[in-house]
Amino acid sequence: MARTKVVVDPITRIEGHLRIEVQAEGGRIVDAWASATQFRGIETIMRGRDPRDAWAYVQRICGVCTVVHALASLRAVEDALDIRVPRNANTIRNLVHGMQFVQDHVIHFYHLHALDWVDVTSALKADPAATAALAKSISPWPNNSATWFAEVQDRVRKFVQSGQLGIFTNGYWGHPAYRLPPEANLMAVAHYLEALDWQRDVIRLHTIFGGKNPHPNFLVGGMASAINLDDTATINSAKLAEIHGMIQRARRFVDEVYWPDLLAIASFYKDWAAIGGGTANYLAVGEFPEDPRDPGTCLLPRGIILNNDLNTVHPYDHEKVKEYVTSSWYEYAGGDDVGLHPWEGETRAKYTGPPAPWTYLQGEKKYSWMKAPRYDGKAMQVGPLARMLVAYASNQEAAQALVGEALGRLKAPPTALFSTLGRTAARGIETVIVARQLGVWYDQLVGRIKAGDVATFNGERWDPATWPKKARGYGWVDAPRGSLGHWVEIEDGKISRYQCVVPTTWNCSPRDAEGQMGPYEAALVDNHPLADPARPLEILRTIHSFDPCIACGVHVLDAQGRPVVEVKVQ
Repeated sequence: MARTKVVVDPITRIEGHLRIEVQAEGGRIVDAWASATQFRGIETIMRGRDPRDAWAYVQRICGVCTVVHALASLRAVEDALDIRVPRNANTIRNLVHGMQFVQDHVIHFYHLHALDWVDVTSALKADPAATAALAKSISPWPNNSATWFAEVQDRVRKFVQSGQLGIFTNGYWGHPAYRLPPEANLMAVAHYLEALDWQRDVIRLHTIFGGKNPHPNFLVGGMASAINLDDTATINSAKLAEIHGMIQRARRFVDEVYWPDLLAIASFYKDWAAIGGGTANYLAVGEFPEDPRDPGTCLLPRGIILNNDLNTVHPYDHEKVKEYVTSSWYEYAGGDDVGLHPWEGETRAKYTGPPAPWTYLQGEKKYSWMKAPRYDGKAMQVGPLARMLVAYASNQEAAQALVGEALGRLKAPPTALFSTLGRTAARGIETVIVARQLGVWYDQLVGRIKAGDVATFNGERWDPATWPKKARGYGWVDAPRGSLGHWVEIEDGKISRYQCVVPTTWNCSPRDAEGQMGPYEAALVDNHPLADPARPLEILRTIHSFDPCIACGVHVLDAQGRPVVEVKVQ
């Protein structure tokens, strides 16, 4: 049987530039390659800089992941210099990061991933009254009215009649893989539009605690968030009340819109609970600690699942992490088939790719700017599914209850989690858990403030004269997209080495020295359909379920660290 080559370049509705190539045979994908098409080089510009400033530089790795790289850098530097942050600072960091989780996951569902399951033009056939009845049957959300749905339908109709779908352009509308009835499509489109305004509101928590969004301000040793309930220039009573309102609105939208929508849409795609699982190993470094020096205090626990076995959670040891460049456009001094731990990591670009953009990457030894991280030699999935599997297998009460609810609605066993649909469901489960925890952290912070504890900064080790001549630290963060690590080495008060291993590097990794596929590639060849190679909707479903953020793994610089393009405003 002849094989069909399919190239999707670029993958849209992600952050960054990603090329996916597959070979299909008989309506199924039989081989796959994931190629990041930018150069990663930000680690090289960190050398020689003050480690107290590192968070501000590495936060610019991405304009979407606005908190996680700063937080990983803070933890790495604080680990290296033995700095402990005040409890209030840690709680504020959890609030800032937690709201980032909630906003990011909701944005991903509605604005990046939902259109893989929702046919926008089908919404024009819906009865607004029937849509309202459907929405009210699954949620008490007050905007679920026939009037509102009719208004949304009219807006979509005007888009279609104009010949310009605007934000809904370039969808594979009418594809046979879409299964939602028109009323469910209209409900999802309406909530898509509501989510745009909602996320802009709740993320203002960042501007109160961090001064701005994106890229809120942080501080080695704590947070730059002075607290005085009676001072208008600090975190005061009025600002705390604002934050409380945002937390309430965040939770309500998650509980009454996002989570019900996810379960309703998933119920029409139950077969996707057996598609796209891929790599059977999962890694979570843990997140939202009560004590950042103790991963055992994390809301989302640390651990490793091997071979889809939910009976055992293995311990995590960052010393077992190595990166390979066998299939990557880099070179190592000791040879390209060796793996290097980030303490010894090198970022030495060497492009050997195809001579023309229309040349297939298939058959090329090196085909991506992504390195290939491996844990103890194994390819690992990271992200919401990994975290929820570890939490479920660790008997965390909230995770077990919500996983049970989702599986009950789908009438599926726990093995359904190992799939494209499982990744999407896990993201929703995690969002519910974190949205509900925001209020707990807020109450803890306010309780300490009322008791007289307003400390947000520990300056005992701020002076470089107190630092050792040499130091190194590891900063772990479980970001919305998965496990993130920053490793820093400090010598004579300056950074001598800086290495990042980010979630998308784990998930988008190419083949390693043993020929193991990365998670994107492995998922695409796991019982994966492709009905119409000219409209590869199914590829988008699985790739989007990982929520790619290519800019976190690669940056637009050449091998000498110079910008590839510069834009000037005249």
